[in-house]
Formats: sequence, C-alpha cells, structure tokens
Amino acid sequence: MGIFFNTTSICQFKVVGDRPNEDLYEWASDRLAKNGFHSIDNTADEVSSGWVHLDDSGKNSFDYPRAFWRDHYLAFTLRRDQRRVPSVLFRAYLKKAESEFLVAHPGMRKVPKQKREELREAVKGVLYAKALPVPSTYDAVWDTRSGLVTFTSLSPKVMELFEDYFKNTFSGLRLLMLYPFSRAERVLGDGLKPALLKANRAATGDVLDLIESNRWLGWDFLLWLTYRTMNQSSEYAVNQPGLAQEGEHFVAYLNDRLVLVGGGEEGGVQKISVVGSQDQFSEVRTALKNGKQITEATLYLEKEEYQWKMTLRALMFHFASFKCPSVKIEKDNITNEADEKEGAFYERMVVLEEGLQFFDSLYAAFLEIRLGKKWEQEEQNIRNWLASG
Repeated sequence: MGIFFNTTSICQFKVVGDRPNEDLYEWASDRLAKNGFHSIDNTADEVSSGWVHLDDSGKNSFDYPRAFWRDHYLAFTLRRDQRRVPSVLFRAYLKKAESEFLVAHPGMRKVPKQKREELREAVKGVLYAKALPVPSTYDAVWDTRSGLVTFTSLSPKVMELFEDYFKNTFSGLRLLMLYPFSRAERVLGDGLKPALLKANRAATGDVLDLIESNRWLGWDFLLWLTYRTMNQSSEYAVNQPGLAQEGEHFVAYLNDRLVLVGGGEEGGVQKISVVGSQDQFSEVRTALKNGKQITEATLYLEKEEYQWKMTLRALMFHFASFKCPSVKIEKDNITNEADEKEGAFYERMVVLEEGLQFFDSLYAAFLEIRLGKKWEQEEQNIRNWLASG
C-alpha cells in the first residue's frame, strides 16, 4: 500500500550527510533522472529497479517540479520489476534440455557440470523472455525541513534496497533507520538526554547493538501503555513540534491485538497472540507475570472524532497497517487531475504527520517518566496491577 492509501505500513529514516551547495531542486532532479526506472518489458532481463513518479509509476522523467517537488517535500517511488518463473516449470524445461543434449551425445551418460550450467542459463533466458515482469512500487517522502524520510514498506530486503538506492542516488547522503533509541534521542529535551545515555545498555555505538541491547525501551513502553490503558487516564498532551498545537490533547490506548514473546516451558521461545477487544487484559497480565514481553500491539490515537490505528512493533518502532482518518479532497477549486493528485498528497501528509506527532508525544511522555524520578513508583504500580490479576 502506498502513501495515498488511508491504510499503509511505514518506517522512517533520518537523512545524514552534507546536502549539496547547489540548488536542491536542480540537484535532486538530475540525480533522480540518472537513477530512473527503465522498463524490461521488451528484454529478457530478470529484474530492473529505479525511481518513478509518486502518482504515476509509468513515468521516470524528473525534469519538471511537479514530478517530485511538493513544497518542502521530495516525493518519489522506488519501482522494482522482476520476472518470476515457477520452479516446477523451470525444472521441467531444464530436464527436457538435458535429455535433448544426451540424445545428441550418445556417448555420454551424464550432462557435464559446465554444460549443465550453460543449459540452466539458456533455459532461464528462454523462460524469462516469455514471462511478463511483475512490478512492485514503494513510496518515499523526504521532508527536507525535518530531515526525515517516510517509506512505505517494512520488508527488510526492500528497505535495504531503498537505502542502497537512496545512497547511490543522492551522493554524500545516507539513511539511518529511526528505532526506539534514536527516536528517543529525537523527541527528548536536553534535560533528559543525559539520563537516556546513562540508561543505554549498548556496549558500542553500532546501530545493531543499540537496537538489540535496548529492547527494553520498546518492551517497557508497551508495558507502561498497557497499564495506563487500564488504570490511568488515556489522555495526553502534544509536546512535540508539528501540525497540532503544543498542549493540545489526544487519547492513546492499546486494544484488539497484542503479541507477547518469552521463554517456554521447555526452554524454547514461546509466542502468544491475544486477539479481540480487551476488557481487563487478563490473558496479557498472566503472560506478563510469567516473564513474557509485549513485542507488538494495536495502538489507537484519537483526537475528537478523528482516529489513527496502527500495529506498533516494539523492536524497531515500525508502524504496520497504519490507518489514518480518510482524506477528502474539496474538488470545487480543482481544475485537473494533476491538481487533484497534488491536493490528495498534501491532505494525506497532514493526517499522517499529525498521527506521528501524537505518537512521538506519547513516547516522550513515557520517557519523561521512565528516565526520571517517577519511574520507581510507576514500576511498583505496574507490579501491583499485575499481581492483582
């Protein structure tokens, strides 16, 4: 699902490096065009990847502003076309080619290894030439003010492909994934950053170490939010910059589905999914008392009649099935399709960014307690709640 869908899955990156001294539009236009997508429809190539327009995956020209420029956003799509041949079909064609080779060479009982490889490549080429490439598209929106890129895929392979393409396209820049520790650094005020560094359990500054060693951030956040959902007010105040005003109130709570992971009775890893509207979180509380950790949960954010819903993954703070309020475009002043698509983009970014602003404000509220003097009492309250279930 792309950025225009009311429900999509997203992750976020921070852009690091030195931006060019030249005009950003001219530079980005040139770089995107040089790395644009090229069709393999009339070839036998297996795969092709490159940039296309956000609102038209058939266009790869970036020589005019509307192709990718949206105020302070750069918006583009990574397209990847790949031909796939069913393995059963490939083996059948290869077997036939080998049989024909042996018939033509009666003195041989077995196809030599090198010849077999040649036949494999020849069969692959024939089948690829007959197969239509299957396109996949993944949207990216680069906010040049905040330095964040929002990307619409949570597949590790696709994210890696996107990072490589971004780095190769925009020379001197690279992407760093936003994960719980780096997002904490971003949302915390200067007063609490020393406490975050002190709480850091990573032995090095390596990203993987920072993620793995600080799993407690995601675990404690979801545990705290589960407790707050049942025992405290679910109302919070905006404390992060963005479209909503500072101090504006919103509601946040967990419901519908929680996933817990921990050690099983025989030493293995046990995964428990609790599905359905929760009343007292009794099953979740039992699992927590038995040493399980919440690794995934459905999070709701609400402001007045508007609602955001997402599946939050604790390890990386990825947002799966992120559903935003519906975008409704007023068409009275829309003169053509291009204007309508551009209007839809801005409306979509408003609701998407407001939901992320609420999430960051919620996370910051948690961190203020978790890293401050209030955590000891809050932790005791959580233990008492679990014990009472």
